Amino acid sequence: MAVRGEHVYVADAGQIEKLAADLAGAPFVALDTEFMRERTYYPRLCLIQVATDDLSAIVDPLALDDLSPLLEVLSRESVVKVLHSGIQDLEIFYRLMDAVPTPVFDTQVAATLAGFPQQVGYGALVQDIAGVSLDKSDTFTDWSKRPLSGTQIEYALNDVRYLPRIYEELRSRLERENRLEWLRPDFERLEDPSTYEVVPEEMWRRLKRLSSLNRRQLGVLQSVAAWREREAQRRDSPRKWVLGDESLVEIARRSPSDREALRGIRGVGDKLSGKVAEGVLEAVRRGLALPEDQLPGMLRRPRRIPEGDGVVDLLAALVRIRAKEHNVAVPLLASRGDIERLAGGEREESPLLSGWRRTLVGEELLELLDGRLSLRIVNGRVQVIPTEDCGG
Repeated sequence: MAVRGEHVYVADAGQIEKLAADLAGAPFVALDTEFMRERTYYPRLCLIQVATDDLSAIVDPLALDDLSPLLEVLSRESVVKVLHSGIQDLEIFYRLMDAVPTPVFDTQVAATLAGFPQQVGYGALVQDIAGVSLDKSDTFTDWSKRPLSGTQIEYALNDVRYLPRIYEELRSRLERENRLEWLRPDFERLEDPSTYEVVPEEMWRRLKRLSSLNRRQLGVLQSVAAWREREAQRRDSPRKWVLGDESLVEIARRSPSDREALRGIRGVGDKLSGKVAEGVLEAVRRGLALPEDQLPGMLRRPRRIPEGDGVVDLLAALVRIRAKEHNVAVPLLASRGDIERLAGGEREESPLLSGWRRTLVGEELLELLDGRLSLRIVNGRVQVIPTEDCGG
Protein backbone atom coordinates (compact mmCIF):
# COMPACT_ATOMS: atom_id res chain seq x y z
CA MET A 1 0.00 0.00 0.00
CA ALA A 2 2.60 2.51 1.05
CA VAL A 3 6.30 2.90 1.59
CA ARG A 4 7.75 3.93 4.94
CA GLY A 5 6.56 7.41 5.92
CA GLU A 6 3.51 7.50 3.62
CA HIS A 7 -0.05 7.25 4.85
CA VAL A 8 -3.55 6.72 3.56
CA TYR A 9 -6.92 8.12 4.61
CA VAL A 10 -9.43 5.27 4.57
CA ALA A 11 -12.99 6.37 3.91
CA ASP A 12 -14.59 3.78 1.59
CA ALA A 13 -15.10 0.02 1.41
CA GLY A 14 -12.38 -0.60 -1.16
CA GLN A 15 -9.78 1.30 0.89
CA ILE A 16 -10.49 -0.53 4.13
CA GLU A 17 -10.26 -3.90 2.38
CA LYS A 18 -6.91 -2.86 0.89
CA LEU A 19 -5.66 -1.66 4.27
CA ALA A 20 -6.71 -4.93 5.92
CA ALA A 21 -4.86 -6.89 3.24
CA ASP A 22 -1.69 -4.84 3.78
CA LEU A 23 -1.89 -5.32 7.55
CA ALA A 24 -2.61 -9.03 7.37
CA GLY A 25 0.99 -10.24 7.48
CA ALA A 26 2.26 -7.75 10.06
CA PRO A 27 3.54 -9.22 13.35
CA PHE A 28 2.09 -6.19 15.18
CA VAL A 29 -0.19 -3.23 14.55
CA ALA A 30 0.07 0.05 16.45
CA LEU A 31 -3.36 1.38 17.39
CA ASP A 32 -4.94 4.59 18.61
CA THR A 33 -8.38 6.18 18.45
CA GLU A 34 -9.89 9.63 18.62
CA PHE A 35 -13.32 9.82 20.23
CA MET A 36 -15.74 12.23 21.84
CA ARG A 37 -17.39 11.52 25.19
CA GLU A 38 -18.24 14.86 26.76
CA ARG A 39 -21.97 14.61 25.90
CA THR A 40 -22.51 10.85 25.83
CA TYR A 41 -22.24 7.81 28.09
CA TYR A 42 -20.62 5.70 25.41
CA PRO A 43 -17.60 7.08 23.55
CA ARG A 44 -18.38 8.22 20.01
CA LEU A 45 -15.62 6.81 17.82
CA CYS A 46 -14.35 9.41 15.35
CA LEU A 47 -11.03 8.01 14.05
CA ILE A 48 -8.96 4.84 14.15
CA GLN A 49 -5.23 5.21 13.53
CA VAL A 50 -3.04 2.22 12.67
CA ALA A 51 0.64 1.83 11.88
CA THR A 52 3.32 -0.77 11.22
CA ASP A 53 6.97 -0.39 10.32
CA ASP A 54 5.94 0.22 6.71
CA LEU A 55 2.71 2.21 6.74
CA SER A 56 0.48 4.50 8.74
CA ALA A 57 -3.20 5.11 8.09
CA ILE A 58 -6.32 6.83 9.37
CA VAL A 59 -9.64 4.99 9.21
CA ASP A 60 -12.73 7.22 9.25
CA PRO A 61 -15.56 5.31 10.97
CA LEU A 62 -17.94 8.21 10.36
CA ALA A 63 -17.59 7.62 6.61
CA LEU A 64 -17.65 3.81 6.72
CA ASP A 65 -20.62 1.54 7.28
CA ASP A 66 -18.50 -1.57 7.78
CA LEU A 67 -15.26 -1.79 9.79
CA SER A 68 -15.17 -5.59 9.75
CA PRO A 69 -12.13 -5.99 7.43
CA LEU A 70 -9.96 -4.07 9.91
CA LEU A 71 -11.58 -5.66 12.95
CA GLU A 72 -10.93 -9.12 11.52
CA VAL A 73 -7.20 -8.34 11.38
CA LEU A 74 -7.27 -7.01 14.94
CA SER A 75 -8.98 -10.18 16.15
CA ARG A 76 -6.04 -12.37 15.08
CA GLU A 77 -3.96 -13.83 17.88
CA SER A 78 -0.90 -13.70 15.62
CA VAL A 79 -0.97 -9.89 15.54
CA VAL A 80 0.19 -7.99 18.63
CA LYS A 81 -1.89 -4.86 19.21
CA VAL A 82 0.40 -2.04 20.39
CA LEU A 83 -1.14 0.92 22.23
CA HIS A 84 -0.05 3.66 24.61
CA SER A 85 -2.23 4.01 27.71
CA GLY A 86 -4.72 1.97 25.75
CA ILE A 87 -7.47 1.07 28.21
CA GLN A 88 -10.02 3.52 26.73
CA ASP A 89 -9.13 2.49 23.17
CA LEU A 90 -9.53 -1.17 24.09
CA GLU A 91 -12.92 -0.40 25.65
CA ILE A 92 -14.03 0.98 22.27
CA PHE A 93 -12.79 -2.09 20.38
CA TYR A 94 -14.43 -4.35 22.96
CA ARG A 95 -17.78 -2.74 22.17
CA LEU A 96 -17.15 -2.91 18.41
CA MET A 97 -15.99 -6.53 18.40
CA ASP A 98 -17.74 -7.95 21.47
CA ALA A 99 -14.25 -9.15 22.41
CA VAL A 100 -10.94 -7.64 23.43
CA PRO A 101 -8.39 -7.64 20.60
CA THR A 102 -5.58 -9.78 22.01
CA PRO A 103 -2.67 -9.98 22.57
CA VAL A 104 -1.89 -6.41 23.59
CA PHE A 105 1.27 -4.50 24.43
CA ASP A 106 0.85 -1.18 26.24
CA THR A 107 3.94 1.00 25.86
CA GLN A 108 3.06 3.14 28.89
CA VAL A 109 2.98 0.07 31.14
CA ALA A 110 6.12 -1.37 29.55
CA ALA A 111 8.06 1.90 29.82
CA THR A 112 7.85 1.87 33.62
CA LEU A 113 9.81 -1.40 33.65
CA ALA A 114 12.38 0.09 31.29
CA GLY A 115 13.34 2.95 33.61
CA PHE A 116 10.78 5.60 32.64
CA PRO A 117 8.51 7.32 35.19
CA GLN A 118 5.13 5.77 35.91
CA GLN A 119 2.41 6.92 33.48
CA VAL A 120 5.00 8.45 31.17
CA GLY A 121 3.35 10.35 28.35
CA TYR A 122 3.51 9.30 24.72
CA GLY A 123 5.21 12.57 23.76
CA ALA A 124 7.99 11.98 26.27
CA LEU A 125 8.64 8.50 24.85
CA VAL A 126 8.69 9.82 21.29
CA GLN A 127 11.19 12.49 22.33
CA ASP A 128 13.42 10.05 24.21
CA ILE A 129 13.35 7.11 21.78
CA ALA A 130 12.68 8.73 18.40
CA GLY A 131 14.20 12.14 19.08
CA VAL A 132 11.08 13.93 17.81
CA SER A 133 9.17 16.72 19.56
CA LEU A 134 5.45 16.37 18.82
CA ASP A 135 3.14 19.30 18.05
CA LYS A 136 0.19 19.02 20.47
CA SER A 137 -1.77 22.05 19.19
CA ASP A 138 -4.76 19.87 18.16
CA THR A 139 -5.12 18.12 21.52
CA PHE A 140 -8.61 19.54 22.19
CA THR A 141 -9.97 19.36 18.65
CA ASP A 142 -13.52 18.24 17.79
CA TRP A 143 -12.80 14.99 15.98
CA SER A 144 -16.41 14.55 14.88
CA LYS A 145 -16.29 17.50 12.47
CA ARG A 146 -15.49 16.95 8.81
CA PRO A 147 -13.47 17.62 6.78
CA LEU A 148 -10.35 17.23 8.90
CA SER A 149 -7.58 19.76 8.36
CA GLY A 150 -4.07 18.78 7.35
CA THR A 151 -2.77 19.57 10.83
CA GLN A 152 -5.48 17.39 12.42
CA ILE A 153 -4.52 14.48 10.17
CA GLU A 154 -0.85 14.93 11.05
CA TYR A 155 -1.67 15.10 14.76
CA ALA A 156 -3.71 11.89 14.57
CA LEU A 157 -1.04 10.06 12.57
CA ASN A 158 1.69 11.15 14.98
CA ASP A 159 -0.14 9.25 17.72
CA VAL A 160 0.71 5.95 16.00
CA ARG A 161 3.53 6.50 13.50
CA TYR A 162 6.21 6.37 16.24
CA LEU A 163 4.63 3.53 18.21
CA PRO A 164 6.30 0.74 16.17
CA ARG A 165 9.74 2.14 16.96
CA ILE A 166 8.87 2.64 20.63
CA TYR A 167 7.44 -0.89 20.84
CA GLU A 168 10.52 -2.48 19.30
CA GLU A 169 12.90 -0.48 21.51
CA LEU A 170 11.02 -1.21 24.75
CA ARG A 171 10.62 -4.87 23.88
CA SER A 172 14.34 -5.13 23.12
CA ARG A 173 15.30 -3.49 26.42
CA LEU A 174 12.96 -5.68 28.44
CA GLU A 175 14.15 -8.85 26.72
CA ARG A 176 17.76 -7.97 27.52
CA GLU A 177 16.85 -7.51 31.17
CA ASN A 178 14.60 -10.61 31.27
CA ARG A 179 11.63 -8.46 32.26
CA LEU A 180 9.23 -9.07 29.39
CA GLU A 181 7.34 -11.72 31.30
CA TRP A 182 6.87 -9.31 34.21
CA LEU A 183 4.34 -7.46 32.05
CA ARG A 184 2.09 -10.48 31.60
CA PRO A 185 -0.26 -9.84 34.61
CA ASP A 186 -0.76 -6.19 33.59
CA PHE A 187 -1.45 -7.13 29.98
CA GLU A 188 -3.78 -9.96 31.04
CA ARG A 189 -5.85 -7.40 32.92
CA LEU A 190 -6.07 -5.28 29.74
CA GLU A 191 -7.08 -8.38 27.77
CA ASP A 192 -9.75 -9.45 30.28
CA PRO A 193 -13.31 -8.58 29.10
CA SER A 194 -14.38 -7.96 32.71
CA THR A 195 -12.11 -4.88 32.74
CA TYR A 196 -14.54 -3.21 30.34
CA GLU A 197 -17.83 -4.58 31.61
CA VAL A 198 -19.88 -2.24 33.78
CA VAL A 199 -21.72 -3.80 36.73
CA PRO A 200 -24.32 -1.19 37.80
CA GLU A 201 -24.60 -2.66 41.32
CA GLU A 202 -20.89 -2.02 41.89
CA MET A 203 -20.84 1.64 40.80
CA TRP A 204 -21.54 2.95 44.31
CA ARG A 205 -17.99 1.96 45.29
CA ARG A 206 -16.59 4.75 43.11
CA LEU A 207 -18.35 7.48 45.07
CA LYS A 208 -16.86 9.61 47.83
CA ARG A 209 -18.11 10.68 51.27
CA LEU A 210 -19.36 7.22 52.17
CA SER A 211 -17.82 6.85 55.61
CA SER A 212 -20.80 8.48 57.35
CA LEU A 213 -23.35 6.07 55.84
CA ASN A 214 -24.53 2.97 57.68
CA ARG A 215 -25.06 -0.37 55.92
CA ARG A 216 -28.76 0.27 55.25
CA GLN A 217 -27.92 3.61 53.67
CA LEU A 218 -25.21 1.92 51.62
CA GLY A 219 -27.88 -0.50 50.40
CA VAL A 220 -29.98 2.44 49.22
CA LEU A 221 -26.92 4.00 47.61
CA GLN A 222 -26.12 0.77 45.78
CA SER A 223 -29.65 0.62 44.40
CA VAL A 224 -29.85 4.30 43.38
CA ALA A 225 -26.37 4.29 41.82
CA ALA A 226 -27.31 1.19 39.79
CA TRP A 227 -30.50 2.97 38.64
CA ARG A 228 -28.44 6.01 37.57
CA GLU A 229 -26.00 3.83 35.61
CA ARG A 230 -28.76 2.12 33.67
CA GLU A 231 -30.54 5.41 33.08
CA ALA A 232 -27.34 7.00 31.76
CA GLN A 233 -26.85 4.00 29.45
CA ARG A 234 -30.45 4.23 28.25
CA ARG A 235 -30.12 7.94 27.48
CA ASP A 236 -26.51 7.63 26.31
CA SER A 237 -25.75 10.60 28.56
CA PRO A 238 -22.98 11.28 31.09
CA ARG A 239 -23.84 10.03 34.58
CA LYS A 240 -23.68 13.52 36.09
CA TRP A 241 -26.34 14.68 33.62
CA VAL A 242 -28.72 12.20 35.20
CA LEU A 243 -27.79 12.87 38.84
CA GLY A 244 -24.62 14.16 40.46
CA ASP A 245 -22.53 12.05 42.83
CA GLU A 246 -23.26 14.25 45.83
CA SER A 247 -27.00 14.03 45.15
CA LEU A 248 -26.79 10.21 45.12
CA VAL A 249 -25.08 10.15 48.51
CA GLU A 250 -27.61 12.58 49.98
CA ILE A 251 -30.51 10.52 48.62
CA ALA A 252 -29.03 7.47 50.34
CA ARG A 253 -28.64 9.41 53.58
CA ARG A 254 -32.24 10.72 53.62
CA SER A 255 -34.05 7.86 51.82
CA PRO A 256 -36.90 10.12 50.56
CA SER A 257 -40.30 8.44 50.35
CA ASP A 258 -42.09 10.84 47.99
CA ARG A 259 -41.39 13.28 45.17
CA GLU A 260 -41.59 16.34 47.39
CA ALA A 261 -38.87 15.00 49.72
CA LEU A 262 -36.80 13.92 46.73
CA ARG A 263 -36.98 17.30 45.04
CA GLY A 264 -35.93 18.95 48.29
CA ILE A 265 -32.46 17.41 47.96
CA ARG A 266 -29.93 19.79 46.47
CA GLY A 267 -29.15 19.11 42.84
CA VAL A 268 -32.19 16.88 42.29
CA GLY A 269 -35.15 19.19 41.74
CA ASP A 270 -34.17 20.49 38.32
CA LYS A 271 -33.05 17.12 36.91
CA LEU A 272 -35.93 14.70 37.32
CA SER A 273 -39.24 14.59 35.51
CA GLY A 274 -42.18 12.84 37.14
CA LYS A 275 -41.50 9.46 35.53
CA VAL A 276 -37.77 9.61 36.24
CA ALA A 277 -38.37 10.73 39.84
CA GLU A 278 -40.52 7.66 40.35
CA GLY A 279 -37.62 5.54 39.10
CA VAL A 280 -35.36 7.02 41.80
CA LEU A 281 -37.99 6.49 44.50
CA GLU A 282 -38.46 2.89 43.41
CA ALA A 283 -34.68 2.40 43.66
CA VAL A 284 -34.79 3.84 47.19
CA ARG A 285 -37.54 1.42 48.12
CA ARG A 286 -35.54 -1.52 46.75
CA GLY A 287 -32.56 -0.48 48.82
CA LEU A 288 -34.66 -0.18 51.96
CA ALA A 289 -36.19 -3.61 51.34
CA LEU A 290 -32.88 -5.45 50.94
CA PRO A 291 -32.53 -8.30 53.47
CA GLU A 292 -29.90 -7.63 56.11
CA ASP A 293 -27.58 -10.32 54.79
CA GLN A 294 -27.61 -8.74 51.29
CA LEU A 295 -26.61 -5.24 52.36
CA PRO A 296 -23.20 -4.13 51.12
CA GLY A 297 -20.44 -4.23 53.69
CA MET A 298 -18.56 -1.18 54.86
CA LEU A 299 -15.53 -0.41 52.72
CA ARG A 300 -12.40 -1.99 54.16
CA ARG A 301 -9.60 0.22 55.33
CA PRO A 302 -6.06 -0.79 56.19
CA ARG A 303 -5.94 -2.03 59.78
CA ARG A 304 -4.15 0.46 61.97
CA ILE A 305 -1.26 -0.90 64.01
CA PRO A 306 0.76 0.72 66.80
CA GLU A 307 3.29 3.14 65.29
CA GLY A 308 1.65 2.30 61.95
CA ASP A 309 2.92 5.35 60.11
CA GLY A 310 6.50 4.57 61.14
CA VAL A 311 6.15 0.97 59.95
CA VAL A 312 4.77 2.11 56.61
CA ASP A 313 7.57 4.63 56.20
CA LEU A 314 10.17 1.95 56.94
CA LEU A 315 8.63 -0.42 54.38
CA ALA A 316 8.42 2.42 51.86
CA ALA A 317 12.13 3.12 52.35
CA LEU A 318 12.94 -0.48 51.41
CA VAL A 319 10.69 -0.19 48.34
CA ARG A 320 12.51 2.97 47.23
CA ILE A 321 15.88 1.25 47.62
CA ARG A 322 14.87 -1.72 45.46
CA ALA A 323 13.05 0.44 42.90
CA LYS A 324 16.17 2.55 42.38
CA GLU A 325 18.40 -0.52 42.28
CA HIS A 326 16.26 -2.19 39.58
CA ASN A 327 15.40 1.03 37.69
CA VAL A 328 11.65 0.60 38.23
CA ALA A 329 9.21 3.40 38.97
CA VAL A 330 8.38 3.34 42.71
CA PRO A 331 4.55 3.51 42.33
CA LEU A 332 4.66 0.63 39.85
CA LEU A 333 6.56 -1.54 42.31
CA ALA A 334 4.38 -0.62 45.30
CA SER A 335 1.79 2.06 45.88
CA ARG A 336 1.39 3.67 49.29
CA GLY A 337 -1.93 1.87 49.66
CA ASP A 338 -0.31 -1.51 48.90
CA ILE A 339 2.29 -0.87 51.60
CA GLU A 340 -0.30 0.29 54.16
CA ARG A 341 -2.44 -2.80 53.61
CA LEU A 342 0.56 -5.10 53.92
CA ALA A 343 1.60 -3.33 57.13
CA GLY A 344 -1.96 -3.80 58.39
CA GLY A 345 -1.75 -7.57 57.94
CA GLU A 346 -3.49 -8.02 54.58
CA ARG A 347 -1.20 -10.55 52.93
CA GLU A 348 -3.39 -13.00 51.02
CA GLU A 349 -4.34 -10.70 48.11
CA SER A 350 -1.40 -8.31 48.25
CA PRO A 351 0.06 -7.53 44.80
CA LEU A 352 3.40 -7.18 46.57
CA LEU A 353 3.42 -10.89 47.32
CA SER A 354 2.92 -12.24 43.80
CA GLY A 355 4.91 -12.37 40.59
CA TRP A 356 7.92 -10.18 39.97
CA ARG A 357 7.00 -7.74 42.77
CA ARG A 358 7.43 -10.52 45.32
CA THR A 359 10.82 -11.34 43.82
CA LEU A 360 12.04 -7.74 43.79
CA VAL A 361 10.80 -6.62 47.18
CA GLY A 362 7.87 -8.63 48.57
CA GLU A 363 9.88 -11.30 50.36
CA GLU A 364 12.10 -8.67 51.95
CA LEU A 365 9.08 -6.66 53.09
CA LEU A 366 7.83 -9.73 54.94
CA GLU A 367 11.25 -10.25 56.49
CA LEU A 368 11.32 -6.61 57.58
CA LEU A 369 7.85 -6.91 59.13
CA ASP A 370 8.82 -10.14 60.89
CA GLY A 371 12.04 -8.67 62.30
CA ARG A 372 14.35 -10.79 60.16
CA LEU A 373 15.64 -7.80 58.21
CA SER A 374 16.65 -4.28 59.18
CA LEU A 375 17.69 -1.02 57.58
CA ARG A 376 20.66 0.97 58.82
CA ILE A 377 22.82 3.83 57.66
CA VAL A 378 26.37 2.93 56.66
CA ASN A 379 28.67 5.68 55.39
CA GLY A 380 25.71 7.94 54.75
CA ARG A 381 23.71 5.37 52.78
CA VAL A 382 20.77 3.19 53.77
CA GLN A 383 21.62 -0.50 53.61
CA VAL A 384 19.47 -3.61 53.95
CA ILE A 385 20.94 -5.97 56.55
CA PRO A 386 19.75 -9.41 57.72
CA THR A 387 19.03 -9.23 61.45
CA GLU A 388 21.68 -11.85 62.31
CA ASP A 389 24.30 -9.55 60.77
CA CYS A 390 23.37 -6.61 62.97
CA GLY A 391 25.04 -7.84 66.14
CA GLY A 392 26.35 -5.58 68.84
